[in-house]
Amino acid sequence: MDHLSEHSEHSDESLPPDRAQAILEAAKRIGSLLKAEDHPFAVAGGVAAYAHGATVRLQHDADFCIRREDAEAVTRTLRQAGLQVFLPPEDWLLKARCLGQDVDLILELAKRPVTSELLDRAEVLPVDSVRMPVLSATDLVGSLLAAFSEHHCDFGAVLAVVRPLREKVDWAKIRAEHGDAPMAAAFLYLLERLQVIEPEGVEA
Repeated sequence: MDHLSEHSEHSDESLPPDRAQAILEAAKRIGSLLKAEDHPFAVAGGVAAYAHGATVRLQHDADFCIRREDAEAVTRTLRQAGLQVFLPPEDWLLKARCLGQDVDLILELAKRPVTSELLDRAEVLPVDSVRMPVLSATDLVGSLLAAFSEHHCDFGAVLAVVRPLREKVDWAKIRAEHGDAPMAAAFLYLLERLQVIEPEGVEA
């Protein structure tokens, strides 16, 4: 879409697709299939941030959290719907293809198994036009902070998610679970200096 003027002489079919909308369409398709079979799940990642109201760039894939004990049943449901599902080298997720987009079915979030308790905390929100369970704001932000490392530490991208969600996040829980990690602690300090959150001990 960014190069629309450069390719105006070609037909619409030759134009690059709207990747963000394509990812949302894939998320809606997967979510509808899982809902129809009553599989416990929650949307995660960028699509979850979008559902909570954050302005994010959806560029890579749609993420769903499912329990490991449900992986076989979920795989069967998706394959029966004609979708590709395969096992990557990583043992903490499954991968699928839906409407030309990649979908990650996450079994471990932030290096912890996806549990019924995590999914029970999910909030039902519209993803574009389909309502489905979405990770709670606290669990979503926690998963983003847990992903920080010396090799992956994009504070700017996570800041764009945290700002609009800050009133929905249990910051005491975030500090308790992630505050000892160096990168997460640095990010929390940045949020304090930017007055996105109150300093520790000041929260109501």
